[in-house]
Parts: sequence; C-alpha cells; structure tokens
Amino acid sequence: MTPTLADLTVIVVTYNSAHCIPALAETLSQLPHVTIVDNASNDDTADTAARAMPNALVLRNERNLGFGAANNQALHRVTTSHALLLNPDCLPLMELLQGLLAAAGEFPDAAIIAPHLIRRGGEIELSYRWPGKLWRSRGPGADGPCCVGFVCGAAMLFNMAVMREIGFFDEGFFLYYEDEDLCQRVFDSGKAIVVVPHVSVTHLSRSSVRGKSPLRAEFYRGYHHAQSKLIFTGKHVGPRQATALGRKTLLLALAALVPRLLVPSPRYVARLLGRIRGLLEFKK
Repeated sequence: MTPTLADLTVIVVTYNSAHCIPALAETLSQLPHVTIVDNASNDDTADTAARAMPNALVLRNERNLGFGAANNQALHRVTTSHALLLNPDCLPLMELLQGLLAAAGEFPDAAIIAPHLIRRGGEIELSYRWPGKLWRSRGPGADGPCCVGFVCGAAMLFNMAVMREIGFFDEGFFLYYEDEDLCQRVFDSGKAIVVVPHVSVTHLSRSSVRGKSPLRAEFYRGYHHAQSKLIFTGKHVGPRQATALGRKTLLLALAALVPRLLVPSPRYVARLLGRIRGLLEFKK
C-alpha cells in the first residue's frame, strides 16, 4: 500500500538557518507532521519557523548537539510509518513528497529512499554511490530506480519500521560522515537503499548556515569534517588506517596552507585551518 502525506513526518535540523525558512514553509506548512529541531541558533531561526509553520513541532536545543543527535531527537518522536530528513537548504515541492511516497509503495522493504539532488544551476548532483570502503563508483548517473550503498543525508526517506531495527545516527559524529556511517550500517545489514532519479529536489549546497560569524562557521566545517572522516575510518576500516590517514591528511593540509595564504580566500583559509586543528586534536 502506498503511504500518504498523513503517513509522513518531515524533519529539518536547523542552525542559523532563518533565511531558509520561507522557502521550506511554502510546502511544509501544508503538511500534518513536521518537526523542526533547532540547534541553538542565534538568528531567530526557531521563532521564524514557528511563525511560518504553525503546524510544526519546533524543538529548541540549548546548545548545538550536531546533525545526527538532533535528527535522532526527532526520529525518536516519530509516530508515522515514514520520515523524510531534509536539509534546510533544500527547496521541497509537493511533487518531491508525493514521488518519494509513491516509491515507498513500490519498494516497501527498502530502508532508505532518496531523490536526485539538483544543484542551483540545474545540473544533477551525483550524491549516491556504492560504499566507499569497497570500491570507487564510476560511470553515469542512474536513469531508473536502483540500489546503492550510500545516499547524501540532505534528503533521505526513512522506512521507520526498518530503520528502528538498524538504529538511527551514531552521535559520535557531530557533523559530516554521519550519513555515510548510517548508510554503511544499512548496507551491512542487507537492507536496500534505493535512489529514484525521476524524483528530485533542488539542493543549495552549503547554504544552510549563515549567522553572525561566517568564517567561524567555515573553520568548524573544516574541523568537524577532518574529525568525522577519521572517526568513520577508524570505525569501519580500522584504527591503524585512521592514524595513517590522519598523518597523510595533515601533511597535505599543511602543504596547502602556504599557497592559500599567498592568494588568500578567507573562507578557504578558515576551513583549512579548521581541518588542521581537527587533525591535530583527533583522539582515537
């Protein structure tokens, strides 16, 4: 049986994302089940969401818990059969929701179903592949529904009955790689992750966070990306490999620092400095 909008909870985790709320509200304000989890924004995101989407449950965290932990907060409250995790910088239309629910009816045993992500210029973002620890995916994008080993966490439809058996996000990942870890666990469990390329959503990548300190945000992007990559490697490949990867990545980051300082781009320099700090402070 094909689930309906009444069977769907949409979950959005926000952090200094007030600028994203109007676009989200155009569609989400029409739905019966929406949960916004705000990670202690300082730009009035939570109040903006509550005003624009009076239908939504708005959870207000006193501190930034990270992407996975905040999603888990909402997932543990879900009472519907399906939940759609959506980044604030996505532009959801009703066709996205209806298309994903139709796919859920077609693939009722799938753990996760994901759409094609479309960049702001209109080109397809190949945000799915086989598990990276097995082999590197090559070739053109999918032109029909297919099983994969990884989909980007920007838009993921969860079959809640299946995902409760597997478990939700590992909260040891603050930001980045939590979606890859989750997909790896789904893949290892033998459950299906399905991409449906005829369903799509525009994803304005790296546009979900603004706030009062953009360079600080870039620094912590670099910091958490470096840390999470090593956490993932240690968990799924091995601690020795994580140590070796950390050393290699640190050398490459230090080598990249000089040219970045000679031809400075503040955002990239901030992110690179964050990566270096994250590598230096990583603890196995």
